[in-house]
Amino acid sequence: MWLRRLLGGASGRAAPGGGAPDHEHPHARIPGLAEAGPGPIEGLPRPEAGERSGRGWKPAAPAAAGTELPFPSTGPHGHRGRMREKLLTRGPDALADYELLEMLLYFAMPKGDTKPLAKALINRFGSFARVLAAPQQALLDTRGLGPHSVAALKLVQAAALRMARAEVMEQPVLNNWDRLMDYLTAALARERTEQFRVLFLDPKNRLIADEAQARGTVNHTPVYPREVVKRALELHATALIMVHNHPSGDPTPSRADIEMTREVKEAAAVLSIVLHDHVIIGNGRWLSFRREGLL
Repeated sequence: MWLRRLLGGASGRAAPGGGAPDHEHPHARIPGLAEAGPGPIEGLPRPEAGERSGRGWKPAAPAAAGTELPFPSTGPHGHRGRMREKLLTRGPDALADYELLEMLLYFAMPKGDTKPLAKALINRFGSFARVLAAPQQALLDTRGLGPHSVAALKLVQAAALRMARAEVMEQPVLNNWDRLMDYLTAALARERTEQFRVLFLDPKNRLIADEAQARGTVNHTPVYPREVVKRALELHATALIMVHNHPSGDPTPSRADIEMTREVKEAAAVLSIVLHDHVIIGNGRWLSFRREGLL
């Protein structure tokens, strides 16, 4: 797991009502007070303890050795530091899902507490994985998210899918079935519309390409056997595995699914291309036509 972002000043303008400029102490013209200035507020350091910068006051220099501070680290940046330390010393498994999401949002939100937003996102979409897989527009419509944070979420999703696909491509697909199902589940199980994909394989059943051939509605995707076979010839593929998802979560094939599979198998066989399987991905479940005796 991983990455998976971050964002003050004073002016010399006259104060409202014609008062003294912001940088001039209001008591500067009162004898006896100009030199002394106001007394410190209990619990807060004098401004001299810090250093002026374009973004406000920099933190004061560390206290002398042996001095114990009541709060060694304060504010959200202290919390972020502790979270990074937890990740780096104890590993990602020590983080709850909302903490992973909270840290991911750091990269888009340099300031502020991202924990409430992380929890709200998981409440809305159901899980950390579903937040990453949520439609882009649904994320943009979520209060608290903007283009930078949505881009970060989608970047992590893409990175995870590429890593899973790379593992599938390392060896023959048919000998790596569990990893293949993990990859297909990650890619399709949370899609809200039906998507039809084809895995194109070489003579050793290694993955040449994984391509989305069509996208449809929540319960139908048009598939044209001639287009599937044409693309296989272009890629010099000798075998295929068809895959599509059922947004309902139930991977049971429809009569149209079974008929379309038969048509693709027959069209491919004419050109000596083998259809190894047709897999339907549901919500946490999948179905193989070959294992069910439908192919």
